[in-house]
Amino acid sequence: MGKRPPIPPDIENGTPPLPPLPPPARPPFRPPIPVPWYAWLVPLIFAANFITFATTMYVNDCPSRSDNCLLFDVLGRLSFQPIKENMLLGPSIPTLRRLGALERRLVEEGEKWRLISCIWLHGGLLHLLANMISLLCIGMRLEQEFGFLRIGALYVISGLGGSIMSCLTDSRGERVSVGASGALFGLLGALLSELITNWTIYENKCTSLMTLILIIALNLSVGFLPRVDNSAHCGGFLAGFFLGFVLLLRPQYGYVNPKYIPPGYDVKHRKSRHKCYQHVFRFTSLAILLAGFIVGYTKLLREHTVESVPFRDVN
Repeated sequence: MGKRPPIPPDIENGTPPLPPLPPPARPPFRPPIPVPWYAWLVPLIFAANFITFATTMYVNDCPSRSDNCLLFDVLGRLSFQPIKENMLLGPSIPTLRRLGALERRLVEEGEKWRLISCIWLHGGLLHLLANMISLLCIGMRLEQEFGFLRIGALYVISGLGGSIMSCLTDSRGERVSVGASGALFGLLGALLSELITNWTIYENKCTSLMTLILIIALNLSVGFLPRVDNSAHCGGFLAGFFLGFVLLLRPQYGYVNPKYIPPGYDVKHRKSRHKCYQHVFRFTSLAILLAGFIVGYTKLLREHTVESVPFRDVN
């Protein structure tokens, strides 16, 4: 006969079997810290504006030395207009007009490219320096946080919006306008909409909002100075404001991208990427932005204008 299997010692002693050991605890899961984008587009725009300005001064139609022209001989031809003609230390109006300055009459005659070319020209060295300092202060931070594609689109579309608004408010068709201020005000408007649409992830919300509103108000007040095209500032600001709701959304606090979750790891109470109000802002702003550009461009083609503002040269 076969032997009986041995009785476990714990049964013989009357003690229950030990429970199985629990599985080893999983290490705590922490999503990776976002890596800032490398900002290269804003410095490229910065350099392009200076190169364009140097080219403008190289081909500038400068009077003779007997007319008190300030000459800076670089390659023998880099020249500035007299101070009494251009206090910003820049070229003449005919030179700017020839190189692509914004002028409603020429736009209506078919030169639509001036709506974009004018944002790369500047009325003088002082005008250029003021705009480029603003570009570095605002644009570098935005590009590091949102990338070059969105900031590049924001810059160009805001500049286009400022150009359309400038043309629509020039009933006489005599204004010659240049400058990147419309695009820069678009970046300011995008900062404001970015703060509003990403409200839940900010600390010191009211302080940030009041500070930004104060900065925007101070910059808009510059538009009331003589020979400043404030309509381009307002048009660029509105375009950038609505475009910011479309392009500058951030994930809500606590959201974890599924590609960063380890296999088999169950994240409880997983949050959606964006809140409902962010989607409402996005689609509403996109509809307003498209309607504004379509209506404005249509009015420009049909030679309908709104009430004009005093004659100005730069923006």
